[in-house]
Amino acid sequence: MSVLRTLLQDIPIPQMVRIRQKFDGTRLDRPTEDLERELAKPGAIDRIKPGQQVAVAVGSRGVANIAAFTRTTIDAIKRAGAHPFIVPCMGSHGGATAEGQKEVLHHLGVTEEAMGAPIRSTMEVVQIDQLPNGLPVYVDKYAYEADAIVVINRVKPHTAFRGKIESGIMKMISIGLGKQKGAEACHQLGFKYMAENVPAMARIMIEKLPILFGVALVENAYDETCIVEVLPAAQVEEREMVLLEIAKARLPKILFDQIDVLVIDYIGKNISGDGMDPNITGRYPTPYAHGGPDVSKMVVLDTTLETKGNANGVGTADFTTQRLVDKMDLAATYANGLTSTVCAPTKIATTLENDLYAIKAAVKTCNILDYTQCRLVRIRDTLHLGEIEISVNLLEEAKLHPDIEILTEPYDLPFNSEGNLV
Repeated sequence: MSVLRTLLQDIPIPQMVRIRQKFDGTRLDRPTEDLERELAKPGAIDRIKPGQQVAVAVGSRGVANIAAFTRTTIDAIKRAGAHPFIVPCMGSHGGATAEGQKEVLHHLGVTEEAMGAPIRSTMEVVQIDQLPNGLPVYVDKYAYEADAIVVINRVKPHTAFRGKIESGIMKMISIGLGKQKGAEACHQLGFKYMAENVPAMARIMIEKLPILFGVALVENAYDETCIVEVLPAAQVEEREMVLLEIAKARLPKILFDQIDVLVIDYIGKNISGDGMDPNITGRYPTPYAHGGPDVSKMVVLDTTLETKGNANGVGTADFTTQRLVDKMDLAATYANGLTSTVCAPTKIATTLENDLYAIKAAVKTCNILDYTQCRLVRIRDTLHLGEIEISVNLLEEAKLHPDIEILTEPYDLPFNSEGNLV
């Protein structure tokens, strides 16, 4: 490391200021009460018969209020006289193991004790059909055996493709309920065809399985629930298209078009399937999606506790830290690439010994003539963009923006004795 220290020791890190970015903060004040009202509408709980075994499909994302929404749905099913159980609905996540997927739910607060319902986790699937192009259509064994199925998920833009249907109830059905084999099948022909294959598989599953309804959630830019809708199975596809456009309009963003260095404190599967949302960073794992800022160099410093070593997305960055690499569960990380067929995000970015040198490396390589003029932005993660840090070189631009409030005077980034940010 001594050679690297020599190369980087004189690279300056600009002073920073903290700012507040302002977005549409419309939210539901009592989201579980809204869900209760939605569940009481025709085409939802009234379709459940007493005594039925009802599979409630819950995914791996850090969806706002997911534990409360799951418990509310389970309680409503119980009041109908049925017997709900939870099925992990997350493709290959959790290391593509039954126990790993159950543990992912645990980290989201979805436990048997808290939900008042058993969790039946398996990677076994049943093939129920195939698409005209030959791709098989799979479903979780426990869900297949259930009398009824309910799916809960957030609707939002996908990180690797664009279409009328992206990430939401339809994807949860085709890829989530399909487990690892279903996710693998859906991804097999690549993201170029995902906008076709995701809804095609979901349509078959809705037709052939007892899927009653989906609980569709939309979040505002502050990671808060702003829409809850219960969609009867026959209405899922049409209504999800509308909710996707609403979700896109509410997506948070970094309010600067060009950034020399973007520093991200944490990545993780609970934040995004790609560890960090490319819709925010502008760095996509495939050529089939677009949008976001122009970022010259990107640094990721650490992983979340909830991701349990799955560092998918680290390869999208240019630099990372030894701390992050030491936490990596390679098997869990590589399972994402092997399932999705997109392997660049699972590669390990150029690794420096600590935060200080990782950031210095990004400044050194960001292709500007004067390092002291570096346009640097630091965020906690791609879910939390209300308050972020920017370098003083962005200050004048920030002052002119109507949706930015300057919160502090300039300061030096605080590093501890080990060279990591405090």
